[in-house]
Amino acid sequence: MVAQREWLEKDYYQVLGVSSTATDKEVTRAYRKLAKQFHPDANPGSEDRFKEISAAYDVLGDTAKRKEYDEVRRLGASGFSNFGGGFGGAGGAGGPGGATFRVEDIDFGDLLGGLGANFGGVRRARNAGPRRGADVEAELYLSFEDAVRGVTTSVNVAGEARCETCHGSGAAPGSSPVTCPTCHGRGALDDNQGLFSLSRVCPQCSGRGTIIEKPCKTCRGSGIVRRTREVKVRIPAGVDDGQRIRVKGRGAPGRANGPAGDLYVTVHVGNHPLFGRRGRNLTLTVPVTFAEAALGSTVKVPTLDEPVTLRIPPGTSSGQTFRVKGRGVPGHGRTGSGDLLVTAEVTVPKKLTDEQRAAVEEFARLSDEQPRAHLEVNTDDAAK
Repeated sequence: MVAQREWLEKDYYQVLGVSSTATDKEVTRAYRKLAKQFHPDANPGSEDRFKEISAAYDVLGDTAKRKEYDEVRRLGASGFSNFGGGFGGAGGAGGPGGATFRVEDIDFGDLLGGLGANFGGVRRARNAGPRRGADVEAELYLSFEDAVRGVTTSVNVAGEARCETCHGSGAAPGSSPVTCPTCHGRGALDDNQGLFSLSRVCPQCSGRGTIIEKPCKTCRGSGIVRRTREVKVRIPAGVDDGQRIRVKGRGAPGRANGPAGDLYVTVHVGNHPLFGRRGRNLTLTVPVTFAEAALGSTVKVPTLDEPVTLRIPPGTSSGQTFRVKGRGVPGHGRTGSGDLLVTAEVTVPKKLTDEQRAAVEEFARLSDEQPRAHLEVNTDDAAK
């Protein structure tokens, strides 16, 4: 957490009227008393005072914030005396030789190292040295089969890319970057101020640590150009629609010889004319005739590979699902292959010949099934 400027300018303990050794209960009790006294509804015109009280309690009422606040105040009282009298109010503070600087120009997160750094050591200047490249997004459209089986393909990525002439060094072919003589390759210059060792970016190499004496004409010494590049992507078997695949190190190139970012590919999967998908299982609807469903039969059903024979038992009802083991999405690693879920759909002919109609009518006459018996309602009971 970056310490706020107000932490050095305001004594929150004094605002709440408690000592620095006050317990949490004492701090809360003091805050409630003052908040009630200076609430704008009860005391018009006290808005600023109420805000000051609330800001103080926001820090002192939080154990972690209070600990950090106490540490910052302690260091501000002792360590910053080396700058020549500590911090000024809203302006600046006197530095060595009469130099001045503004409190708001200091990032206490870097300066104090998160309150856990070695204050006598040297810290590297912000933004100095190599910086990681940005992550890049791309989209890929796959067929149903490629998504299920997995495929190695490529995507076109437009944007920044490493210069192929200088291989990203920024130096013209036949030459190389040389170590900066000002910072000796560190990319930063130290400014010792007693207890603290501050750093600033080297003005000669701009934090790179090296100087390019003969810049590459293609990228003008940056090592980076804008172009469309083709990136190979390995899509694992069973990728889902909308899934993002990470390709490490194939994003935008880094700055100052920093590592490249990552490429994230969002996969869009097309539909299949026969199969659906439910996780790692494939789904398929197979039409069967009334006779096949009633008498039982064996039918051939397609898979992503060769067809398989499925036994339809007698009395199969429409919508009944059968499982064909291992014929779903192929597995990889510890994940086993999915199954093929085959749903039987009993078809009813729209037209019957005279002979067929006679056979169905005879079947109906001989059948003793009463599938709608549970729908019958006693009218006398219903009337009651």
